[in-house]
Amino acid sequence: MGVNPATDPKKTTHLFFGPQHPGVTGNMSVEMWFDGDQVTKAITHVGYLHRGFEKLMEKRLWIQNFPLVCRICVPEPDINEECYALAIEELAGIKVPERAKWIRTLVLEMARLAMNLMAFGGQAGTLGLGTGAMWGITFRDFILDLFEELTGARVYHIYIQPGGVRRDLPRGFRKRVHLVLNKIEERLPEFDRLILNNAVFKLRTKGIGAVKPEWIEEYGLVGPVARGSGSVRDVRKDAPYEIYDKLDFDVVTETGSDIYARAMVRRREIELSISLIRQIVGGIPPGPVATKLPNLTEWRVPAGEYYSRVESSRGEYGYYVVSDGSLKPRRVHVRGPSYVHAVPLLERMLIGANIADVSNIMVSLTTCPPEIER
Repeated sequence: MGVNPATDPKKTTHLFFGPQHPGVTGNMSVEMWFDGDQVTKAITHVGYLHRGFEKLMEKRLWIQNFPLVCRICVPEPDINEECYALAIEELAGIKVPERAKWIRTLVLEMARLAMNLMAFGGQAGTLGLGTGAMWGITFRDFILDLFEELTGARVYHIYIQPGGVRRDLPRGFRKRVHLVLNKIEERLPEFDRLILNNAVFKLRTKGIGAVKPEWIEEYGLVGPVARGSGSVRDVRKDAPYEIYDKLDFDVVTETGSDIYARAMVRRREIELSISLIRQIVGGIPPGPVATKLPNLTEWRVPAGEYYSRVESSRGEYGYYVVSDGSLKPRRVHVRGPSYVHAVPLLERMLIGANIADVSNIMVSLTTCPPEIER
């Protein structure tokens, strides 16, 4: 793809971005060749974070994998817990109490809100709008405070388990959730003024980093990357899980196909998550939060296979789980959206891009390198 730098080395510049470029959450690198300021060829290099999660899961008891799966994607760990739990519950025929389903959905939307705040602010930070970046991190921190109160941990929560959740909501938790949401809502107009309505931000994002609508099917694009180019796919609507079929919401989509459109999707997703969290907090029914399970050290999940999928902040996230009826999984395969976004798509998007726009384009895809290195 692009110009082979070996054909005329005098006219090309060879540049290496990474593996610790600030535009990406995690370690990956992009090797590029330039003709002047324009990219002629790009190769994404991954593998810096490979820890063999999928193979490690075959060596542990079913329940022991929950502290492991949440580390597959650090900024949004709850998605992995949820997806893995859904697969186990389907294979084992476990029924989840209604209250637990509502609490799970609350946790997932809190995680999505925290991730979108960080991603939206990070897009501004890449262009030197440091205040927007700091606001994103600050308000994400308020969400992490809630997670710490609910689960005992700020990052790796290990809260979702087969049959429900680890413990019930603390007393007064719902009130504190509303207070945090109020703080975020009060600042959103300032976010818009500082970022979306900023002339510099518009100049550096509109018409840049286009994702053509036909690429959605060609590469299997999902999430804000696809919805910024007109796609209406969202697992929460297409294949509702937990209690999403009981919530009132529309899929957020834009048609601009550029960096600005993807930023708009994330900005609107912030408002959507706030709305969903308010609906959930106001409708959580009474009842137990977990189904009683057998002795987990001797638990054998019935033989079978199942593919569970959920909607992460980056798009469709799936777990293919195979059980042979033993104490441990026979096979677990994790399918996250970051690989197709960070490797084949990014390599194609960068062709013809200006060197000043490279990090901006990378951030707009919101890739999570640890998710690639399973």
